[in-house]
Amino acid sequence: MATTNDAPKTIPEVATELWELTTSYAKQETLDPLKGLARYLGYGLAGSLMLGIGVVVLLLSGLRFLQTETGTVFSGNLSWIPYLVMVLVALVLLALATWRITKRKGPGL
Repeated sequence: MATTNDAPKTIPEVATELWELTTSYAKQETLDPLKGLARYLGYGLAGSLMLGIGVVVLLLSGLRFLQTETGTVFSGNLSWIPYLVMVLVALVLLALATWRITKRKGPGL
């Protein structure tokens, strides 16, 4: 036979339990998702920053390659062509990224 306390709780006990239940529910439903969102945004921002730095370094290395390793092809009046090529490459990368970000999924996907 189980022994339980069947005595009714007093109003202050019920109020205390209700307050504890309400605060724990509020923390569970607001703070925990916000912590997850902050972590998600933090990793996203860090990844975007690293990717941006990497792309800039690659574009600069491409520019340096075109300026030094092509001999005298881009010298004199044609010295602006490596810059134009790298700007076009950057625009293509930007267009590709924009296209992939805004690509809509079809029905059922």
